[in-house]
Amino acid sequence: MYMLRESKIVEQMELLGIKDITTIRQTRNGTVIWQLPIKMYGQFIEVGSFKSGYVRRMNGGYTPYQLNKCENYDHYYKDYKWNDDYSKQTYTGKYNKMVCRRRIKIDKEIDRLEYLISYCLKNYYIKQANQVEDGKFITKWRHEYELEKASKFKYSCGQIENLENGDIFVHEQHAYWNKWQEDKPSSVEIIIDGHRYKVK
Repeated sequence: MYMLRESKIVEQMELLGIKDITTIRQTRNGTVIWQLPIKMYGQFIEVGSFKSGYVRRMNGGYTPYQLNKCENYDHYYKDYKWNDDYSKQTYTGKYNKMVCRRRIKIDKEIDRLEYLISYCLKNYYIKQANQVEDGKFITKWRHEYELEKASKFKYSCGQIENLENGDIFVHEQHAYWNKWQEDKPSSVEIIIDGHRYKVK
């Protein structure tokens, strides 16, 4: 069963163009680092799975950004009150309740890797399809509006055509998708939170 799940992860990685860039030292520590074929802010997105039970985006800022789901938990702390001259606090015998949030650890490596695949598919491959390489996020409607304003350009199916000289510009991510369409690779169905996604 474990080998079957592992082979599916490898197949999905190949289909999505994900590279394993884990170093020897990271492998010894139980860490796995993947590089996605999607650029954000001028560099390829990297995500990691850690033996501690956390999954993180490695180049999201100064420190790796945790991607684990969150859960609420109750934290209780002692209630104190000041005396009349505000020089000392005394315990009232009561507790205050505060609702806090923490990340849910994923103990098994295979579960972490499957979670990373589904997270990347939802948040990078699908949601950020309009993300351009220099880090500027442009909504689809805004992108089309700006292109239509410039009358010499025509926007269609992820490519821009210069109507004056016939030049066609294709964004890197759309070019990658077009290559998939021409080569017609096998498809994989992935179920995330009860929704079925077919990746081609």
